[in-house]
Formats: sequence, C-alpha cells, structure tokens
Amino acid sequence: MLPKLWNYRTTLSQRSAYVLVASVIGLALLASGTPSPLYQTYRELWGFSPAILTLVYATYAFGVLASLLLAGSLSDAVGRRPVLLVSLAVLVGTTVIFMAAGSLAWLFVARGIQGVATGLALGAASAALLDLHPRRDPAGVGLTNGVISAAGMGAGVLISAALVQLAPAPRVLPYVAVLVLFTIAFAATLRMPEPVSERTRLSLTPQRPSVPRAIRRTFLLAALGVFSSWSIGGLFLSLGPQLSATLFHTSNHLVAGVGVFVLAASGAVSQLVLGRTAPWAGATFGSVALAVGLLMIVASAGEDSTALFLAGGVVGGAGFGVAFLGALRTLSAVIPPAHRAEVMSALYVVAYASLSLPAIVAGILVTPLGLVTTFEIFGSVVAALALLVAVGAWLTRPAASVDARRRLVIRPVE
Repeated sequence: MLPKLWNYRTTLSQRSAYVLVASVIGLALLASGTPSPLYQTYRELWGFSPAILTLVYATYAFGVLASLLLAGSLSDAVGRRPVLLVSLAVLVGTTVIFMAAGSLAWLFVARGIQGVATGLALGAASAALLDLHPRRDPAGVGLTNGVISAAGMGAGVLISAALVQLAPAPRVLPYVAVLVLFTIAFAATLRMPEPVSERTRLSLTPQRPSVPRAIRRTFLLAALGVFSSWSIGGLFLSLGPQLSATLFHTSNHLVAGVGVFVLAASGAVSQLVLGRTAPWAGATFGSVALAVGLLMIVASAGEDSTALFLAGGVVGGAGFGVAFLGALRTLSAVIPPAHRAEVMSALYVVAYASLSLPAIVAGILVTPLGLVTTFEIFGSVVAALALLVAVGAWLTRPAASVDARRRLVIRPVE
C-alpha cells in the first residue's frame, strides 16, 4: 500500500513543494509546543512533580534524538517524500493518543512517539528545502528554516494556550486543531515531487548522522550557534509557562504562555530583519543578545518584574533567532547534495540535546531550590556559555577578513 502512495501522481510545482516542506517543519514544531500550556493541568489532574514534567518534555527530545541518530540519512537513500509521508502519518496517530490520554503513562508514550516522528520529518524536510529552493540559495533556505522553526514553536504554545483558556474540552481541542493541520499536510505531500533522483531500497540498518570531513570546521561553528540558542528554548517550553504564571500572579493559561510566545516571536522577527547578516556576525552578536536577555530574565525572577521578564524575552528571543539563523546559513552553504539529510540531522541532534538535557537538570533542581532560584542559576550558567560561544564565533572573523584581503589586488601607481 505504501509504495503506491509514494508513487502517487504529483501535481505540486517546485515552488509549492518548497512551501509545503517548510510548512511541515513549522507544523512539527507547532505540535511539539502544543502540550506546554496543558502541563499544569496534567500536573493537577495526575499529581506529578516538576521533575517528572521535564522528563515528559525530555522524552520528546530523546525521541527526536533517537530518530536522528538511527535514521537521520534515511531520506538520502529512499527519498524525501516517503519519509515525510511516514512521519506525518505517525504524527497524526500520536495526536490521537494525546487526545485520549488518561494518565501520565499516556503522556510519556505520546511524547516519545511524537519525538521519533518529528526527527524523521525535520531531517527529511530540511534536506528537501535545499533540494527544492527555486534559486538553490543556501542563505534563503537558512532564513526559511530559521523563521518557520521559531514561528512554529511560538504559534504552537499561543494557539494551544488560547484554546485551553477560552474553548471547551481543553485537553482535546488543541490536538484536534493539530490533527487537522497534519492531515492537510499529509494529503499535500502525496502530490509532492520527489527531489531525490537516485534512490536505494529501504534498509532497516540504523544510519548514524555524520558530517563529511571537509565541512567539519563549519559544522562546529554552526553547532555552537545552535547550542547557544536552543538550550534556553528547552527551559522555556518546559518551565516557562510556570514562571510566567508566577510573575503575572495568574492561573490564566494564555497569560502563562506569553513568555514562550514572546521569545519565539522575537526570534522569528529578528531573523526576517537581520536575515542577510554575515553568519559569523549572527552567531557572535546573537549569542551576546541571548546572554543579555537571559540575565534580564534572571533579574526579573529575583525582582518579580513582569516588564523586565518580557523585555528579556524580546532581547533573548532576538539573540536566539539570529544565532540559530547564523548557524543554518553557515552550514547550508557548504553541505554536499548527497549528504544533506545526514548533515542536517546531525545539526538537529545538537539542537535537541541542547533542548532536552538542560531542561532535565532544571526540572531536577526546581523541587529542592524553587522555580525562581532554578531560573537564576540556570539562566546565569547558560548566559556565560553563550558569551563563550560568542567569543568562539568572533574568532572566526579574522580568517574571513584575511581571505577577503587576499582577493583584493592592489596595483602600484605608475
């Protein structure tokens, strides 16, 4: 049955297919943020601790990591469309599990499966963006990927929070919205042209994402930019709504989700505004802005200041967006076509490790130390690491300047 679906007659143009695969990335991250406004409801209903909450969140990230590590280059072998169809079908099924969840165990199962399917979708869709861009412009691909990722993350939390607060059946309706979107994406993917011309048979042998030796130095810089940005995203998606609720002194789910939305929205806007900034500059100044924003958020927790919290979200979000964009643009420009899926999967391995591991540590610390103290310690540590990343990225600038001077021919005056 599935081979027939994979060979379904295509009708989408290359430009429409590009929009589609970008939408898949956005939808995958939208779905990942959908449960966040519901975590407090789940805690009250089933009585688990903040540490367990972050483990639920981390289960998703570990599912993504497992998928990327075991099948990151799968779409390079069998094609983008088959992998996207399978991942979207599994995401549809996972959404149904969320809707029917009746205990904590259901959440763990749903988040784990969602993570595996998201990892498959992100690896294949990110590679397909490079295949399908009308002008084959790596900078344009990086901008699309960065903006749609930040927008999807923020939209998922905002839409879910609005439905939880204002609509009936709060533990069902947010997932119904996601289910409809995934179903539309699946139907559109059936008509997507396959950009991979040379394919092999499906193999069950695990395929580890890897980086060709020639681009490993570039990959390292990109990985540093991703690390400096995604680590704060993990903390905000797991404990951010709780901090917002504490600072605003409210149980309103929409208000509680404002911190995550501000961070993600600022990240998306900053990428649109600074989309053509040199990659090293994006990684450097983005990491500095991320550190400053984090320190503002740390101060807001200690001072109980909502204004400082929102301002920190704006500044930190801008840094998050620019640093992530700089990483994507740096890497997209040098990936060999035959290794696109495995290299992008390797980058997402770094991203989701940065997203999950710090969140787990924060979840463990929040019970003995309290929410505010945990944010102060965690934010200060990540801010210091972001500054180290900024220094590392800045050190790549002289090499670029030397190359530019070598290309400059100076003729003596006769």
